[in-house]
Amino acid sequence: MEGESVLVPNPSKTLTTPEAPLATRKRKQNPNQAVAYLRMSTAKQDLSLGGQRKVILDWAAAAGVEIVAWYDDPARSGATHPKRRPGLLDALRALETLRAGVLVVAADDRLSRDTNHAGWIATEVADLGAAVVDASKPEAEWIAMMFGRMQAQSYLESLRKNTVRAMAVKKARGERVGSVPYGFTLAADCVHLQPHPVEHPVLIRILELRRAGLGGRRIAATLTAEGHRPRGASWNAGNLQVLADRLVVEGAGLGGVCKVRAMAS
Repeated sequence: MEGESVLVPNPSKTLTTPEAPLATRKRKQNPNQAVAYLRMSTAKQDLSLGGQRKVILDWAAAAGVEIVAWYDDPARSGATHPKRRPGLLDALRALETLRAGVLVVAADDRLSRDTNHAGWIATEVADLGAAVVDASKPEAEWIAMMFGRMQAQSYLESLRKNTVRAMAVKKARGERVGSVPYGFTLAADCVHLQPHPVEHPVLIRILELRRAGLGGRRIAATLTAEGHRPRGASWNAGNLQVLADRLVVEGAGLGGVCKVRAMAS
């Protein structure tokens, strides 16, 4: 997925195409000159391109910095891979060719909504001898915020790994892992499944309806009309179709249905 890509700068090449990384040979940049970058996903966002421009101009006037170039990505999500944002790539090139010392954005989420991507961009900028500045925040607050994001992401990754390990241990011990599928309930030993007194008869009904030639939509409508309730707000026709087909193949016994998750949505 785009939002999950991890970018690793390559110091050996110069950016000449969207697939090549920036040069990392530091040059003397002018800290009193900045390249501005604007981004918005839709026209409905509160911080329009015009609004972002004003924030940056106000910052530049207060900081005594000259904006030497403007670049924008007017219809790009903050989770979009940086190499798929032509405006951002042009801004990074301009930092190198104009020797500006600052890449300025109106707010940190204009740079990226993905921490890995934001870190990659900041590294590329730093390798050019420049710095990223959020015009809406003091420099110290910007640094603290980025550090906090990195800590949060590290914690979530550690939590994910610990959860995977814990589930593997439970599985090795013969303990149940995962949710209880529709039609069943957890037995007293908290490991095995047993038919649910209310839901399991519904599985039998779904099997009957499928064998009668009904598809997911008609099965959902029939179950609703007969007063059968899913675990969620309403029956999902697509999930019902999958479940019904599996029931036809494997039957409504414990072994076959244990592989199917809850159908409600």
